[in-house]
Amino acid sequence: MLARYAKAFFNRLFTPLARGLLAIGVGPDVITWLGTVGVCVAAFAFYPRGKFLVGTLVITAFIFSDTLDGTMARLSGRSSRWGAFLDSTLDRVADASVFGALLLWFAGPGHDPWLAAATLVCLIGGSVVSYAKARAEGLGLTANVGIAERSERLVTVLVTTGFSGLFGLPWLQALGLWVLAAATVVTVAQRMVEVHSQVKDQPDRSTGGSAGGSAGGSTGGSTGGSTGDSTDGSAGSGSAAGPDVPPAGEGTVGSDAAPGPAPDVQAGA
Repeated sequence: MLARYAKAFFNRLFTPLARGLLAIGVGPDVITWLGTVGVCVAAFAFYPRGKFLVGTLVITAFIFSDTLDGTMARLSGRSSRWGAFLDSTLDRVADASVFGALLLWFAGPGHDPWLAAATLVCLIGGSVVSYAKARAEGLGLTANVGIAERSERLVTVLVTTGFSGLFGLPWLQALGLWVLAAATVVTVAQRMVEVHSQVKDQPDRSTGGSAGGSAGGSTGGSTGGSTGDSTDGSAGSGSAAGPDVPPAGEGTVGSDAAPGPAPDVQAGA
């Protein structure tokens, strides 16, 4: 939700820088990798030591690369499915690094098992939120709902953690993490309800495997049954397994949308 409103603003903001980088031969994928490595290094270098303000500032600077690479891809005409896949995959790595580094602090020097639990919920829930949307779109459905998409999750954790370090207000960080944990669980539930509402009146494609197996068994003996099972069963299984690809760019700081060539985003900004 946040990303949808901020996207146009940040695209305009980063356009001059994007043009300059392209002019010296820097590609969008380089920025994608650089941003992810920067977030991971900053998170694990500062958060587990309780350096919340410095860590947040450095992480925020690198997170904006997620918008910059998309702007560069749009300007250079290099939008591609590979870029979308790469961007979305590395977004998950960056997100996990932020929450994983906070988890190390609360489970170690921070001595707060309750906040460690809340952070763990945010870490796991964020991955499930992203996967739920990718899985739905792999089945030809949509899950474009939720009160805590990637942009909201990052803004919440970075703002509350940064101000906690700046003003010495640990309760602010605690409040942000608990609210975010609850919102993440709600978002998972919202996406499950959304997908269920789309499929409840549709026939279940996975029954094709059972039907095929039964038909083969009754008409062609054990050989026919095996053929029916292996053919229709595999198809049904493939339909259920779908592409396990995280979505590409819902917006500025990244998103949960499925990968695909968007005309104005690189590789899933």
